[in-house]
Amino acid sequence: MTERLQKVLAQAGIASRRKCEEYITSGRVEVNEQVVTQLGVKVDPEQDEIKVDGRPIRLQSKLYLAFYKPKGVISSVKDPEGRKVVTDFVQQINQRVYPVGRLDYDTEGLLLLTNDGEFAQLLTHPKYHIPRTYHVTVKGVPHGDVLEKLKQGVELDDGMTAPAEVEYHDIDPDKNRTVLTMTIYEGRNRQVRRMLEAVKFPVVKLKRVQFGPIYLGGLSRGRYRELSQDEVKQLKAAAMESHNVQNTK
Repeated sequence: MTERLQKVLAQAGIASRRKCEEYITSGRVEVNEQVVTQLGVKVDPEQDEIKVDGRPIRLQSKLYLAFYKPKGVISSVKDPEGRKVVTDFVQQINQRVYPVGRLDYDTEGLLLLTNDGEFAQLLTHPKYHIPRTYHVTVKGVPHGDVLEKLKQGVELDDGMTAPAEVEYHDIDPDKNRTVLTMTIYEGRNRQVRRMLEAVKFPVVKLKRVQFGPIYLGGLSRGRYRELSQDEVKQLKAAAMESHNVQNTK
C-alpha cells in the first residue's frame, strides 16, 4: 500500500512529519536511488528502497514512553555543546525515540518520548490544546487577585495567553515560598515561567506532573516507563476532543 513519503518517514521514527518534510525539500531523501525533493510523492515502504542521508530506513514497531526529565537535561536527541540529552537515559532501547515537544533546561518532570511521528505531530500541533499541568514554586505568597489574572490569561510579548487553571498546592511560610498547581492549554516557549514573571512572581522551581491524561506518578528522575495501549488511545482521544472543543467556540 502506498503512503505519502513524509508519513512513511515519520512512521519509521526518522522525525516528526513536519521535520521529515524539511528533509525531503532539502534533498536528504532518496527513493530507489533517486533524490526526491517534492512533497506529496507516494511510496510503498514494503517495495521501495528509501534512504535518508544515504542510510536505508527501517520500519519499526511503535514505542511510547513516559520519562521523568531531570533538571539540567536538554529535551533533544543531541546537543552541540555536549550537555546531557533525554535520549542519554534510554540508550538500552534499540529503537530511536525523540521527545514529544520539550521541557526547558531548568524544568523537570513528565516528558513523552516516541518513535511515532504521527503521534508526536498530533500532540504538539497548535490546533490541539492538550492540558499540561505543573507544580510551580515561587517566592512569596501570590494573593487571590494574582491567581485571577493567571486564570483570565496574561499579556506576553507574543500575545495574550489562554486562561489557565491555578490553585494553591502548598504554602511554606518559613521559607516564604508557595507551590501552585497550574494547568495551561498551549505549548508556547517557557510559557509558565513567562506568565509568572508577568504577574511579578518569578519561578523558583518548575515541574510538569501531567500531560493530558498521563501522570508523572511514581517515576524517579531519569527513569521511564512504557505507555500502555490504553494510555496511547487516551492521549489521541484527548487531542481530538480538545480540537473539537476549540471548533465549537
